[in-house]
Formats: sequence, C-alpha cells, structure tokens
Amino acid sequence: MNERLRYFRTFIIACNHSIMDESLFQEFLKMAGLRFKAHPWHGIEIGANAPEIVTAYIEIIPSDTVKYEVDKPTGHLKVDRPQKFSNIVPALYGFIPKTYCKEEIAKFCMEKTARTGIIGDGDPLDICVLTERDVTHGDIIVQAKIVGGFRMIDNNEADDKIIAVLKQDELYSQWNDIQELPPSIVNRLGHYFLTYKQFPGTGQQVEIPHIYGREEAYEVIAASQRDYAAYF
Repeated sequence: MNERLRYFRTFIIACNHSIMDESLFQEFLKMAGLRFKAHPWHGIEIGANAPEIVTAYIEIIPSDTVKYEVDKPTGHLKVDRPQKFSNIVPALYGFIPKTYCKEEIAKFCMEKTARTGIIGDGDPLDICVLTERDVTHGDIIVQAKIVGGFRMIDNNEADDKIIAVLKQDELYSQWNDIQELPPSIVNRLGHYFLTYKQFPGTGQQVEIPHIYGREEAYEVIAASQRDYAAYF
C-alpha cells in the first residue's frame, strides 16, 4: 500500500475509532478520486483486460523537444531535460500504471539472457504506443493493445520497453504482434532507444539483446505487476 492510501486509511480509523471494512474503504477512495486528481503511477488502474489491453499514461509525444516525466512524489509532469540532440521519440511514450521494475523484472531478464548481475531500474514499466493520428500533448491516458517489446539493458539495469498500438486506431490496431509491424517501424523504435542517451565521444551504454512478441510481453507485464505488489 502506498503512503497516500495508508494516510487515508489511518485518517478514517482515527475518526471512526473502528476499522472500516474493505468495501467501504474502496468506496471512500472512489469518492476521493472525484475530488482529487489521481497519481498517474499509483492512482490509475492498469485495466480489467490487462495484459492484452492496458491503460497507459503518456508523458512524451513525438513533437516534444524536451523530455517530460512524472515526478514520483507529487504525480505532476515535470521537465526532466531538454532533448540535447535530434533524437525524436517515434511514438507516444510513457508507462503502465501500477507496475514496477525490480527483482521480478531483473530475474526474468537474467533468465532470458543467461546473464547475471542485472537489476531492475526502479521505475514503472515503460511503454510505446503507436498511432497514425497526431496527439498534440502528453499528460493523458490511452488504451493500448500490447504487441511485443524490447528487452533493453541500460548500464546493467533491466529497462524493458513494451510496444503497443492504440486501441481502435484505424491503421495500427490491425496488427496483433510485433512481427506483423513493418520492419521500418521496429527499426526506428530500436534506433531511438539505442541512441537517445548516447552523447558524442561516449560509448554505447544501452543494448537491446532481444525483441520479443506479444506473449512474452504479457509475461514482462505480469512480472512488473508482481514487483509493484511487493513494494507498494
């Protein structure tokens, strides 16, 4: 349970001098959500049809010239850094709520790569959502159909990138697995992630040992949900 939920439960118990049953507690949270904006990471549900269809919170869009990300303590979108070079994220980019990348994600990465010493990056699970339509700003939630993912390792940290298509998109929603996507799209996504942290005069610090399909992406999402449950 995260700190905000723990605070609400403690507050209610202190007021009523009795322990509220779970159904009443959940109803209170629902009512509180009508008055206060939910934290994008902890307050938004992943969706009833996960892992096939997930709710994704979008931080960055292709036209952004700075990198935005959610400030974890407050839930507000903040400027992380200006984009130093010409790298442009080729899809809607954000994360899947109520996921976390720690021991389970690291374990799965090590099993698949036969490597040791990998750790989770300590962030929610990243997702790229493909759509033919121009989306004009981030700080939004979308419904995304999972098609695959990139097993990315960044300085010995497991940093998977789930690949999805926007649900009901006229063009992209016809594809169900990453192998069905045009190779040029997959190559563009891969090139972005391999180079977006690479500065002139520095060596490669990011690698993508595997590109995996839909079924394995489901396993990665499940592992990140277990990590979230263990920590929050």
